[in-house]
Amino acid sequence: MNRIDLQGRRAVVTGGAGGIGLAVAARLLQSGARVSLWDLPGPALEAALDRFRAEHGSGIDVTAVDAAPVDVTDPTSVDEAARRTADALGAVDILVTSAGTIGPNQPLETIAPDAWRRTVEINLTGTFLCCRAVIPAMRAAGYGRIVTIASIAGKEGNPNQSAYSAAKAGVIGLTKSLGKELAGTGILANTVVPAVIDSPLVAQMPDDVRAYVLGKIPLGRPGQPAEVASLVAWLASDECSFSTGAVFDLSGGRATY
Repeated sequence: MNRIDLQGRRAVVTGGAGGIGLAVAARLLQSGARVSLWDLPGPALEAALDRFRAEHGSGIDVTAVDAAPVDVTDPTSVDEAARRTADALGAVDILVTSAGTIGPNQPLETIAPDAWRRTVEINLTGTFLCCRAVIPAMRAAGYGRIVTIASIAGKEGNPNQSAYSAAKAGVIGLTKSLGKELAGTGILANTVVPAVIDSPLVAQMPDDVRAYVLGKIPLGRPGQPAEVASLVAWLASDECSFSTGAVFDLSGGRATY
């Protein structure tokens, strides 16, 4: 593994208790960053924190990782998590928004409005609220890296996943807008657009849907969370210096534009 230099940086990873978020948190810690895991309260978040603290003997500083229970759809909860993280680690330099949900897998006309809203709130509104919470400190410091996690569904649309596809298209649009808005502040905002990644989120898909999306990948396999984390680590670093508002495909050849 190539080591990206994130020494001295302080990162927030939403959805950090599992899947892509957990892999990203591990890679950022291995690269020298201090990391706060933002996720729903519960055993998964506690287990992730315990895992990283147990790795103190393998080179990760036990004081470099923190956990903040948060509901990314609740502005008060997000603001409280931001305050807790600032107290524990210092001002946030890096935000990675990987909290998400697949939502309903069914024809649009059969989706309950509450299920639609919940999917959009977690994937899109949660991204907005987390960006909103950390940008003031980044502006004050004149530096920041924001990496959102979208989906190839947001570019191409997956059948029977209209809520998820629409929400992830919104994440792409939000990030493009934010990159332009923050240009000149020292803050860069980019989005990673994966196809199917071997993670608990994909496990939410019915078998036929999973087979459909896997069948569209020319490389013939799902991506791995560590492969996403590798790209995110570079986007979160000083080495990424001339990309903002950009869309980085990680689709095994699926993306057609």
